[in-house]
Amino acid sequence: MSNFTDLDAYLFGQGTHYDIYKKLGAHRGKQGKESGYYFDVWAPHASRVAVIGEFNDWDETRNYMQRVEPESHGIFETFIPNVKEGQLYKYLIYTEDGTKLYKADPYATYAEVRPGTASRIYDNTKFKWTDNAWMKQRKAAKNFWEQPLAIYEVHPGSWKRHPRPENDGFYSYKEFAHSLTEYVLDMGYTHVELMGIAEYPFDGSWGYQVTGYYAPTSRYGTPDDFMYLINYLHKNGIGVILDWVPAHFPKDAHGLADFDGRPLYEYPDPKKGEHPDWGTKIFNYGKPEVKNFLIGSALQWVEHYHIDGLRVDAVASMLYLDYGKKPGQWIPNEHGGNENLEAIEFFKHINTLIRGRNPGAVMIAEESTAWPKITGDVENGGLNFSYKWNMGWMHDFIDYMKLDPYFRKDNHNKMTFAMSYNEAERYILVLSHDEVVHLKGSMLAKMPGLEVDKYKNLMAGYAFMMGHPGKKLLFMGQEFAQGTEWSEARELDWYVLDNPNHRHVARMFKELLHIYRQYPAMYEQDVSWAGFEWINANDSYRSIFSFVRKAKNGKNNLLFVINMTPMKYDDYRVGVPENKRFRLLLDSENKEFGGEGGIIPETCTPIHEECDGREYSIGFSMAPYQIAIFVY
Repeated sequence: MSNFTDLDAYLFGQGTHYDIYKKLGAHRGKQGKESGYYFDVWAPHASRVAVIGEFNDWDETRNYMQRVEPESHGIFETFIPNVKEGQLYKYLIYTEDGTKLYKADPYATYAEVRPGTASRIYDNTKFKWTDNAWMKQRKAAKNFWEQPLAIYEVHPGSWKRHPRPENDGFYSYKEFAHSLTEYVLDMGYTHVELMGIAEYPFDGSWGYQVTGYYAPTSRYGTPDDFMYLINYLHKNGIGVILDWVPAHFPKDAHGLADFDGRPLYEYPDPKKGEHPDWGTKIFNYGKPEVKNFLIGSALQWVEHYHIDGLRVDAVASMLYLDYGKKPGQWIPNEHGGNENLEAIEFFKHINTLIRGRNPGAVMIAEESTAWPKITGDVENGGLNFSYKWNMGWMHDFIDYMKLDPYFRKDNHNKMTFAMSYNEAERYILVLSHDEVVHLKGSMLAKMPGLEVDKYKNLMAGYAFMMGHPGKKLLFMGQEFAQGTEWSEARELDWYVLDNPNHRHVARMFKELLHIYRQYPAMYEQDVSWAGFEWINANDSYRSIFSFVRKAKNGKNNLLFVINMTPMKYDDYRVGVPENKRFRLLLDSENKEFGGEGGIIPETCTPIHEECDGREYSIGFSMAPYQIAIFVY
């Protein structure tokens, strides 16, 4: 009796076998009274396929696979008794011309630690989850865009390292779970976003050139260890988002490229199936079985591993046929345009499916162009992502913050422009790993001025980011102003926290995170002007920004005033929207943030004096680079 049924074959051929990861790959089973493992692989162009591994001494003739009826679907299967968990294996694929290919299992749940490239037998169905409360809460969540979302982007292999040499000094998933949870809870993030989880061969790719779309990387432990990490984070109220890379895959010999001797997972024409700049292959989004492979991967992470959302990498490269290509290197679509119509339909399908089957789970697009309706409904021509990374805001923000303060007055609009399109999508404001690599330097290194000014600049920038509409993401190390550029080969520079300047930035960002989570005004109405109001968007000469964030019920609204220059103003005055008491919530001049001591009264009562077009105003001394946040 075959493990892969006629119904499985039909659904797979339609691209709608949503539990395909339970069928293809290696799965525990029985034939008669014998226990063992079924092996199923899709290789339609192969002339013959065999399973080789530790259980048969890598004998290439002992375990040939049979084509499953109907043969046209190209599924090969065999059952091997007495296979033990943990044993290594590969598929030996004979191509049409007799060439031998030694391939890892595309659907493997576990892999050999690099530089090894074999798959590893593993039953990932044994873990006992205890995060029921979290999962019920996730399922019941409504209007997720009205909830706080502050993401800590983390690369597990370089967050912290052990001095011990074994396993390259990596923290295991379990060790990482405890250290990371303690830190995230203390800082006040709502979610972590994990880089480099799906198995990949080259450390320097950071996990963005994947060979194992169904396997948590073995660098840090087993799939059960990975589930322990997710379970532990959930039990402590922390959500988990995973980087997911359906845009391309590497050409490694053991991977997906030319899997059965011909292009299978990739488009056959190199003009459509390869990225010239990246040296990688592009998935064939028009082939049902390939779409099913990717959809199954996404569903496994969300449903089997309880992941709360996927950050989809390089969306723009999927949407545009000419992305990163010169004239003559790409093929127009059937209408003569540069849109990849198959990728567009793929996104509509997968986003609707993931979000429909898993209420509360989010799909996030890393999309760097002005493609419309990324987060729009499918019925209205949208792609139905939950959120879009706001790359435009990020570029403008960094361009502004890098400027000498003297020149900021001429670039004031870089900080205000994002509000002109804020209602177009549901955005996440991001300062990600991409901004602190490839000789771009750290966030601190981008700041102008002398040493102390750099830290104050960064604090002011973070305050603007946290106050601005949109959910938040910050890459690890930047919360304490790491001075060096990030590298995957070493741990973060935690030692800099011995320096008070770095501690001050960390305390400031922690305080901003806790304010963000405590006050609904900071997140409830991110996508509407009802939740935001400029007090003065045009104070370019002084480079001071003042604005209000509003709660739906009108209570505990927040007033932000941020000075982006080293100038002091003894008689600064700001207009206020209401004649009510304004209680000081945060003053960057407090000594805990490296200031000289608070200079703003704990409570400011407006006077009847026009300012910023308002009938009432409050006044106080404004220090260089000062941040003042009031609640009213």
